[in-house]
Amino acid sequence: MHEGVELHEAHGEQSGNPLVLPVSVTMSILAVLVAAMTLLGHRAHTEELLLQSHAVDQWAYYQAKNIRLHQDQVGVSLLDSILTRDGAKAEQASAQLKQEIEKYQSDKDDIGEKAKEFEAERDVVRRRADRFDGGETLLDIALVICSLTLLTKKRMFWYGGVLLGLAGLLVGLSGFLGH
Repeated sequence: MHEGVELHEAHGEQSGNPLVLPVSVTMSILAVLVAAMTLLGHRAHTEELLLQSHAVDQWAYYQAKNIRLHQDQVGVSLLDSILTRDGAKAEQASAQLKQEIEKYQSDKDDIGEKAKEFEAERDVVRRRADRFDGGETLLDIALVICSLTLLTKKRMFWYGGVLLGLAGLLVGLSGFLGH
């Protein structure tokens, strides 16, 4: 005779529980929503880190311009205070350094503004990521509460899980609305 694996339908406690199917479907939906919210949260946190990196780069560039500005200011002060053999050459060097000072000052201000823009955008993304994380947490808790229905056979856990799941979904979706 052929020996194989037999599949049996569940005839234990669950066969008499009419909540098994709807609760199982609910739990499956909640699990998919948890996975989606987790993905959105991870992507938002990655974007947040990239924006932070851009802001740090801009502040480093700002600092480099500030250092050059200061060096040129010192150079102008030295040229203006030192007597040289060629006064016209010293005046030309001083004028050139003064032009560079103006350019660095202007560049520095623009770079600082760009860094602040990155920081503001990073803060928006951080708030969005926090909403996704909050939604994920509520959906995880809803999934656990729904599973209690299968153990206790009490509808109140299923209803509570569904309500908490809806709250988690709304919190997570609010991440798309925040500024």
